[in-house]
Amino acid sequence: TNTCAHEGVEGYLVRVEASVSTGLPQLTFVGLPDMAVREGRERVRSAIRATTPDFPRGRGLVNLSPASRRKAGSAFDLSIAIALLTAAGLSESEKVRDTAFLGELGLDGQVRAVNGALPAALCASRRGLERLVLPRANAEEAALAGGLAVYGVDSLGETLSLLRSGFKAAPVVVDAEALLAERANGSLVRL
Repeated sequence: TNTCAHEGVEGYLVRVEASVSTGLPQLTFVGLPDMAVREGRERVRSAIRATTPDFPRGRGLVNLSPASRRKAGSAFDLSIAIALLTAAGLSESEKVRDTAFLGELGLDGQVRAVNGALPAALCASRRGLERLVLPRANAEEAALAGGLAVYGVDSLGETLSLLRSGFKAAPVVVDAEALLAERANGSLVRL
């Protein structure tokens, strides 16, 4: 799968590769993940179990590429979960290739808002990806980037349904001028 990381306001593409094999139940992350990404093992595992009972027990390996750049934060969770589900044959792999996934997972499979939605959308668009799937709370911000279809989701299960439907749902569309005017008016302090 694809996801985007950012350093400041500059985003860069991260490729998430996963394999699932027999062996002792274990999930290993490689590719210079920081502590928040490594802690995602338990979030991802729990979210997958809460979403689908069909996930095989065994050894999972996740590679975050490029390995030379440090990966920080919890926004990789959704992409990692989709990569593992695809490797296990439980997700549609055809549409995954042209899609970026971004979001923190709760233990129950809920997708939580993250920082950096706009830089991620700009990165995904620049890299020629067709779609971005991220938390519903971040969808309007990401849609401001233009150049790709943006889908907001609330859960890992909803993400799987979106993939299985071939992205039949309508993407988020934002009137940038109206949104910025609304936010500017709402942020004025009145005395």
